[in-house]
Amino acid sequence: MRKVILFMHMSLDGFVCGPNGEQDWMTMNDDEMGKYLVPDFQTTVDTILVGRILYEGFASFWPSVPSSPGIPSELVDFANWMNNTRKLVFSNTLQSVDWTNSSLAERDIVNEVAYQKQQPGGDMVIFGGAAIVAAFAEHNLIDEYRIKLEPIILGTGKSLFKDVTDRIKLTLTKAKAFDSGVVGLYYQVNRN
Repeated sequence: MRKVILFMHMSLDGFVCGPNGEQDWMTMNDDEMGKYLVPDFQTTVDTILVGRILYEGFASFWPSVPSSPGIPSELVDFANWMNNTRKLVFSNTLQSVDWTNSSLAERDIVNEVAYQKQQPGGDMVIFGGAAIVAAFAEHNLIDEYRIKLEPIILGTGKSLFKDVTDRIKLTLTKAKAFDSGVVGLYYQVNRN
């Protein structure tokens, strides 16, 4: 069965962005981290799950990356993957989406994920944003957490787990520390 993978930056105190959506604290210049954490998606994931706000940001950024001058080849490869991979957008306000291979979810989050898991295909990844990821976590829809644990304490912001009320047992399957101070953590959800 297909699984839902969360791939997200998180501060040491559990925030995924600042109180106003700030993401200026995230490590974005660690090539070793990118080469270690990203290639898995390009071979196992065939669907990106995304909320409206992040969809709009992605749709305005990724299409132009492959033709931009001076872009490293691995980022061009990732941009091509982002552009060509199916995107399923969860939104209460969008009436249509026009980025290549994008469509609006036809059901609420819980029922859409259940439906998608029954369809043939590879795994699904959710990159954010904070509100949709919190909803996925609250409903225990995430099968694997891939966290880029950032070397920072924000003190305040939007919490990944603010609406989770039940325990979710996890098994650490992979971990790696990078020179930037980021630690890549892979946790599998124990559903037994």
